[in-house]
Amino acid sequence: MEKYAIIVAGGKGLRMNADVPKQFIPIKGKPVLMRTIEAFVRYDAAIHVILALPSAQIDYWSDLCAEYAFPLAAGIQVVEGGETRFHSVRNALRTVDAHVESLVAVHDGVRPFVSIGTISSAFDEAARSGAAVPVVDSVDSVRELNADGSVAKDRSKLKLVQTPQVFLSSVLKSAYRQEFSSLFTDDASVVEADGHPIVLTSGNRENIKITTPFDLKVADVLV
Repeated sequence: MEKYAIIVAGGKGLRMNADVPKQFIPIKGKPVLMRTIEAFVRYDAAIHVILALPSAQIDYWSDLCAEYAFPLAAGIQVVEGGETRFHSVRNALRTVDAHVESLVAVHDGVRPFVSIGTISSAFDEAARSGAAVPVVDSVDSVRELNADGSVAKDRSKLKLVQTPQVFLSSVLKSAYRQEFSSLFTDDASVVEADGHPIVLTSGNRENIKITTPFDLKVADVLV
């Protein structure tokens, strides 16, 4: 089956206190988003990369690719993002052939340290079950807020969700025909709401989502 990677990069960098959106901030001389795209091409050089960007950032991305002489730029399909992440993914899905079953990954543009193993496991499981989501264990204790304050939860039964979340294209397209709901926090929640079960796969601890200045410091160390 053909493989697609929808990279969603709609951040404005508000929590980063930066002049440019977080996905464009360089880490050791290369923008975050370029490192993210490279991770998927290392996994499969033939993968179709679809990049969802806010319309106001598309020209900036093009200029950035020229500035860095980014060799993968020509093979990336750029689509206009939507009002929310849900709408951005829906827009990107329109470019995926509806007549041929394929595998579609959806990944946060600011997760550049996803491992080949994490990507591969998710694609392999999605080919079997239709929907795969990488997770890692919580190393912290967890408490749930309630009307009386809070209560400790068994962290062994809780998982931290990562991306890429990978699906059969028919499963994902069906799910995204639903109306938007504020309860949709990721693609797995959209697919579950459409009645399809999710299978968990192993993520990698380094697969952090870069959203704060502290995350950038961690990213420098990881590089």
